[in-house]
Amino acid sequence: MDYVDVGRESGPGMGVEAIRRFLQDLSVDHPPYAPPFLKAGKLVIAHAANILHYIGPRIGLAPKAEGPRLWAHQLQLTVTDFVKEIHDTHHPIANSLYYEEQKPEALRRSQRFLAERLPKYLGYFERVVKANGHGCMVGRSLSYVDLSMFQLIEGLRYAFPLNMQRIEPTYPGLVALRDKIAARPNTAAYLKSPRRLPFNDKGLFRHYAELDEIS
Repeated sequence: MDYVDVGRESGPGMGVEAIRRFLQDLSVDHPPYAPPFLKAGKLVIAHAANILHYIGPRIGLAPKAEGPRLWAHQLQLTVTDFVKEIHDTHHPIANSLYYEEQKPEALRRSQRFLAERLPKYLGYFERVVKANGHGCMVGRSLSYVDLSMFQLIEGLRYAFPLNMQRIEPTYPGLVALRDKIAARPNTAAYLKSPRRLPFNDKGLFRHYAELDEIS
């Protein structure tokens, strides 16, 4: 499926400026609150889980039957919850504050996240992939939920390398799924391409060594 990533286009009126202008356009039906959003013809679809729910069936990355398709969407919404908690490890007070302005709170939040929330989420996803029995999260073939699992493991390895190295043996199904996705030719090509943005200190997954300490 061809697409244009407007946020990464260069030139006058493109990039962040284009996104900001679209968000402020009062003529847009069903305007999104914030990125990410997809404009597909006359449709404007916001939120990562909602976007994947729309495009998944169209590119062969979602089950065809309604029940399994809704199950995939449910899992993706749980990913959304998990992602919010990952973000809050480095910004527990407010997005408008720099990390350096909330370091004590971030350290305390990260300690509780690593001890309680991380194993709870990974344990849940591990049970799902094992119960499915086909080496993937939903059904017998690859879905967008599997790609999300890959990105979660990659991001957590970047943000919390010491803790992930310590706990990954507890989740062999997820690690095997991550490796399976990474080995796919299209994924490997994408990871080597300029389209794959490296993790950094401005994204969702951020590495601060002091937050990754093992007690």
